[in-house]
Amino acid sequence: MKEKYISMAVIRRLPTYYRYLGNLEDAGVERVSSQELSDALQMTASQIRQDLNNFGGFGQQGYGYNVAKLHTEIGKILGVDTPHHMIIIGAGNLGQALAGYSSFGKRNFDVSAIFDVREEVIGKEIRGVTIQPMDSLEAYLKDHVVDVAALTVPKSAAVEIAHNLKDWGAKSIWNFAPIDLELPKDYIVENVWLLDSLMRLSYSLKEKEEA
Repeated sequence: MKEKYISMAVIRRLPTYYRYLGNLEDAGVERVSSQELSDALQMTASQIRQDLNNFGGFGQQGYGYNVAKLHTEIGKILGVDTPHHMIIIGAGNLGQALAGYSSFGKRNFDVSAIFDVREEVIGKEIRGVTIQPMDSLEAYLKDHVVDVAALTVPKSAAVEIAHNLKDWGAKSIWNFAPIDLELPKDYIVENVWLLDSLMRLSYSLKEKEEA
């Protein structure tokens, strides 16, 4: 049987649902309707129902959605119900901020190693993880399963390091370097363009001021 195609647009909305449902669960809310989700997330109720119906629906007419169950099911779809081993390449300001971000653990992303080329940071610890020299990266990858490599290095170093990560066994790259990485299409890369988000914010400010 042919698998159902799920658009990337739908996949990109799932973390928003997951985050909001987690907040509802923490607040003790037991059920929620698609209209309540619509009001909170600024999406149409129809869109939300269509998105969730791609995976089975999970709702009951006249009741809505059980918050805890839907939160759990979306977590399974996103794969955050199982542990992921993550390393960080680059212990500058951004790399250290990522390493210190406590919510990764809540989402089953365990930062197990940090690497940098600078002597002044090698040996320091961030949340119990010691920063290691870059020349130990290859051996580490060959001895450990690495699901995600967060790349927070300068543009000039990103390409070579990215290819090394792929060749040495990292399963995917979470790329914060300001460059498009030319890697095989079947290799998983998620690019994070921080300035793109800032420019969208700038556009919204401009539109509001001109209105």
